[in-house]
Amino acid sequence: MNNTAELVVFIIYFLFMIGIGVFFFLRSKNGGEKEYFLGGRKMGPWVSALSAGASDMSAWVLMGLPASVYALGLGQVWIAIGLAVGYALSWIFEAPRLRAFSIAADDSITIPQYLTNRFKSKSHSLQVVCAVIFLVAYTIYAASSIKAAGTLFHTVLGLDANVAMYIAAAIIIGYTFLGGFSAVCWTDFFQGLLMLGALLLAPIFAATRLSGGSTAQITEQVPNFFSPFASWQDIVSGLGWGLGYFGMPHIIIRFMSVESQKSLRRSAKIGITWTTLILIFSVLVGVIGRMYLSYDENIANNSLVFISMVRQLFPSIISGILLSAILAAAMSTADSQLLSAASAFSSDVYKPLIRKGKTTDKEMLWTGRVVVLVIALLALIIASNPNAGSIMDLVSNAWGVFGAAFGPAILLSLFWKRFTFKGAVAGIVVGAIADILWLAFLGSTGVYEIIPGFIASLLAAVAVTMVDKKPSAEVEALFDKATSPEMLD
Repeated sequence: MNNTAELVVFIIYFLFMIGIGVFFFLRSKNGGEKEYFLGGRKMGPWVSALSAGASDMSAWVLMGLPASVYALGLGQVWIAIGLAVGYALSWIFEAPRLRAFSIAADDSITIPQYLTNRFKSKSHSLQVVCAVIFLVAYTIYAASSIKAAGTLFHTVLGLDANVAMYIAAAIIIGYTFLGGFSAVCWTDFFQGLLMLGALLLAPIFAATRLSGGSTAQITEQVPNFFSPFASWQDIVSGLGWGLGYFGMPHIIIRFMSVESQKSLRRSAKIGITWTTLILIFSVLVGVIGRMYLSYDENIANNSLVFISMVRQLFPSIISGILLSAILAAAMSTADSQLLSAASAFSSDVYKPLIRKGKTTDKEMLWTGRVVVLVIALLALIIASNPNAGSIMDLVSNAWGVFGAAFGPAILLSLFWKRFTFKGAVAGIVVGAIADILWLAFLGSTGVYEIIPGFIASLLAAVAVTMVDKKPSAEVEALFDKATSPEMLD
């Protein structure tokens, strides 16, 4: 009976998501490339803020992070701290300039397009490099979200995990394929509300049922469980996660979509508050989950802390709604990744290189939709492979590549007038290669690969820029225009 009620809730949830996709398909079927990939720059502060947050916080925030804290203690809190700090800094310092620069740079609608237009370059090398990284990393990233949905259905309903992944992938493809950026942002908005509500309720209700000796029992089992001071590698690597925000395309593209700088400032307040609460309560799920459920190896190994708490605390209808938050986390990240990868290929490879600019709006829309389908199918293949790694492994690998490759280049393009096109290309290529090599050969050091990758990218970008000739007067004029009070106020 429990499973039936939860299944009914999941089905209703899926139908609601598909309904949003159909609505925006019917509403904007005559829209163009900018409408499909950027929502026409008409996103309000609440939708853009919660969409950015929800597209960031994938299922690991409800499964992976709580399970790490549940098993190992508060030493794992540094990932949450690093993410909270990085997210806040990206909204405060990066967002206003990126929105202004993307408009000044020929109304760019993708990150690769922005980086090319920022330097008034006629070369497509940077767009191609970016598109390749996007396609590879986003396929891996989307696989983690599809895998999380499969784990949920298998655990809660007893459904075969692969069948569950096919169903989840079909739903995500459905509304992303139909409605584009607007559908993705609005589904992410509702999913962000659901995620926050679920993470608030579960630990609060569990805390009311704790026995007095729970803390003492845990301290006996794990003496340092309540100490946040782990090894220096855990602290440095945890804080290093925050670097990823400066170069995460599917998140920072939201900065470009906001309707005005005034709305963007409101979005920053909403987004930072939402993300901070999400991270705090994710950690609390792990701590209180350990006190409420006691230690169970199956719960720790399969990231089932949140699922187990919710199913023990609430009746089936409520648990179904709260467990839908895992679907929300998985889907809100996967849809954004699919759309970012599709926009990178369609706008930055297909249109300028394959079709030489001779495309119609309708052709661009359908090219993007086909790419969404192809990437989702590849992600599904990876997710269904038992040797693909855990949800957290897939997320950390993709996050590291994006942060190391794009973070320094985007920041320098926004704040350094002397920065050049060749410096940007060098930074992106070196950052991606350094991140991958560190993961492959020096991962055993315990230092997260995004840190050496980010440093290598920054050094390469600066070094190449300094030996390159100065930007043209036209490029410098674009910088001055984008940083003028009229653009930033």
